[in-house]
Parts: sequence; C-alpha cells; structure tokens
Amino acid sequence: MVEFFHKFFKKKEQRREPPVVMDGATTAPLTDHQIQSILQNQSPRYEIQQLIAATGQSVGKQREHNEDSLLAATTTVAGNSGNIPFGLYIVADGMGGHQFGEVASNAAVRIISAHVMRSFNSYLYGMPSQAIQDPLQEIMENAIKDAHRFVQREAPGSGTTVTAALVLGQQVTIAHVGDSRAYSIYPDGRINTVTRDHSLVKRLEELGHLSADEAANFPHRNVLIRALGQGEALEADVFTVSFPQPGYLMLCSDGLWGVITDQDIYRNITEAPNLQRACQNLVEAANLAGGPDNISVILVQLIG
Repeated sequence: MVEFFHKFFKKKEQRREPPVVMDGATTAPLTDHQIQSILQNQSPRYEIQQLIAATGQSVGKQREHNEDSLLAATTTVAGNSGNIPFGLYIVADGMGGHQFGEVASNAAVRIISAHVMRSFNSYLYGMPSQAIQDPLQEIMENAIKDAHRFVQREAPGSGTTVTAALVLGQQVTIAHVGDSRAYSIYPDGRINTVTRDHSLVKRLEELGHLSADEAANFPHRNVLIRALGQGEALEADVFTVSFPQPGYLMLCSDGLWGVITDQDIYRNITEAPNLQRACQNLVEAANLAGGPDNISVILVQLIG
C-alpha cells in the first residue's frame, strides 16, 4: 500500500504537472510525511479481542545495581467458543538501603505470578468446562501474602513495593503495596492514578499536613509506611476496576513517575509508533531528568 502511494505520487511529481485549481482551491501531490500520517491514522480492525504489552527498564543514572523487577505475561486462547484475554503484569521496587532489596523484588514477582498461574492453569489450559475456583481478589490477596512470607523468611530485613494487575477480559484486579503505581491513561489526555501510595508523604498530605506542592518537594518522599516483607501482618490494597478502553494501563516504579510529569508520560506514549517504543521513550525521559532511581514500566493495551 505504501509503495503504491509512493509510485503514484512520484510519477505525478516527475511529470511536473501544475497544481489543479478547482473552485478557488489548489491541490498538489501529497508528501511522504502526509502519506505516512494517513496510513498510521487508519484504525486497524481486529477479529479477536486481545491484550498487547511492552516493558522497559533501566538501572538509572545514579544507582550501581538494579533493585527493580517486573513481569509481563499475556495469553490469548481463541476459537469457536470465544476468547477472554488474560494478562498478569507486576512491578516491584526493592527497598533501597535494605539488605537484599533486589532479592525481595525478584522473589515477589515470581511468587505472585506462580500463585496466580496455578490458580488459572486449568481454566486457561485445561478443558473448556473448567471454572476459576476462587474469587479474583482472593487469588491476588493470597498471592501477595505468599510473597510476603517468603521474603520475610528468605531475605530478612529486606522489603519491596508491589503493584500487580490481573487482567481478565475488560476487568483489572489490582494488588498493591508501597509506592509503585498503576495508571489508566486515555486518548483524550486523562491520566488517572489507580493506586494509592503507602508513603509517609502521601499520608501527611491526606491528613492535611502538606499541600500538593509541599508534598511534591517533601525531602523524605521515599519513606514507606507499608511494604511487602516488612512487619508481621501485611495489609495490601486489593480491588477491581475496568480496563481503560480505549486507552492504556501502565504500571511503573517511582523511578519513572517521581521524575517526569503526567504530561510527559502522556506525550511519550501517544507520540510513539508502538508500545515498545513508548516504554523506551519513557525510560529515556526519566534518565534525561537525572535518573535518580531504577526505572521500570509496563504498558498494556486492550484491542479488538
């Protein structure tokens, strides 16, 4: 299709035909940039509903090693009986300054994903009549508790944030501890923070002790009041929301959201030709802003 446009309009250019004037309007051959813009803006049609996802990560500019971990798993099973897109996406940020921070974050994403995938194994890969045995929020909460106990036992003194999103069709079940975040991002420019930070600065802001501007410049923004692996009893936020459609679900560590604005996040996503490039652009933007921390991001889109 692109070659056809190029051949057609380049032939007209070679003949050097004068612009055509009709009713006071002037027409001329399209440029290469205009042709590409037309093709990119044509909305593709998809026969089946499916999830697409991409990831990005960097150690940053001021850290010697990476304490972030992430996981992105997407499955599509389609046929005459229909299909329900399935995805599991996790970002974990090991607590800086604590022993084995990278061990805690890596263990968290692996333990949580193992628990969830065991719960869905028969539903996804067994006989079509198999049903999910437990409520989705219960599955996610138990997965978080498994990871919490493992980190306490195997890496005492460490800790990690966790933001996990289980997507089933148009339903997103979130399990969240700490200050990594989940966002819903819409084509009209809306960016909604889905999760609530479990941090000292957020708590002070909620109590009215800090304004939004004061919170943005608070010197101890990285102090958490809740983290996986810390404390005897862990209380995670577990809830269900609708997938942003049309739009994007984004999970990220504070190495991203803490250094670039919502406007920069939106611009880097919507101006990219695909999700992978968008993730790369976001990571590069955070590094250009100083890269004070490890950076992790997952972008997910539901199409069809």
